[in-house]
Amino acid sequence: MSPVVDSFFDATTGTWSHIVSGGPGTDAAIIDPVWDFDMPSGRISTASAERVLAHVRTQRLQVAWILETHAHADHLTAMDWLKNRLRTEGHAAVTAIGEGICFVQAVFRDRFGLGPEFPTDGSQFDRLLREGDRLPLGGAVIEVLATPGHTNDSMSYRIGNAVFVGDTVFSPTAGTARCDFPGGDAHRLYQSIHRLYALPGDTRLYLCHDYPARDAEPRSQVPVDEQRQDNAHLAATTDESDYVQFRRSRDAGLSVPRLLYPALQVNIRAGRLPDADEAGRCFLVVPVTQPG
Repeated sequence: MSPVVDSFFDATTGTWSHIVSGGPGTDAAIIDPVWDFDMPSGRISTASAERVLAHVRTQRLQVAWILETHAHADHLTAMDWLKNRLRTEGHAAVTAIGEGICFVQAVFRDRFGLGPEFPTDGSQFDRLLREGDRLPLGGAVIEVLATPGHTNDSMSYRIGNAVFVGDTVFSPTAGTARCDFPGGDAHRLYQSIHRLYALPGDTRLYLCHDYPARDAEPRSQVPVDEQRQDNAHLAATTDESDYVQFRRSRDAGLSVPRLLYPALQVNIRAGRLPDADEAGRCFLVVPVTQPG
């Protein structure tokens, strides 16, 4: 089966969002939607999510699922915004993420000082997914693949000859994801990528991010064969110990993602903002490391 995939690129964060379906008038899943956030002003807008919503309406799709490949650290998810809009129009729009989100929530509840009342059981999402789960999508099935390494909660979603891999692997020139976030592990990422490389060579790996060179267009998907041969960080012949050494050395020199703290505070809440105060104001916090 070759599903219909429509992809939307947010150039500000280098993020791809995808809608997978059987074509006009069929059931669909939205994967990794973006909520636009301007850090200097603190302003949230919905331009990226509106494009996704407009496509759903134009194609007369019925959204069954809104899926996250993991709790992203580089953009805010529009999961909850889309869920609310779609449900008013009669869509099921079930939100789901990997069960490893509970680990992520526990780590960042402490990091952000959210207190014991903040739930770390994943209950902010409609469903928690695990390896081997199979989600119905019209006449097709979404197969859930655990692909940890970048993060503890990283999942990929396979529908026919398309696999939505999140940050597990980027385009061949951009290589692979960092592994220095809590729960990340370069050995596990190596194994997860080789699991993807074991798929048929014409399988389309749909990316969550691409960071193209200035004169290049961003790529939304890359065939497995091309990744095996050309991935700059991890080709099929790359030794595991060499890759782990490379990944750890590279990660040690990477800066913190620009939207790390806003993104995680929203994304561990399934796309909701923290509760507003009596004046209707909402705040996102920045943990400060003091000298000494």
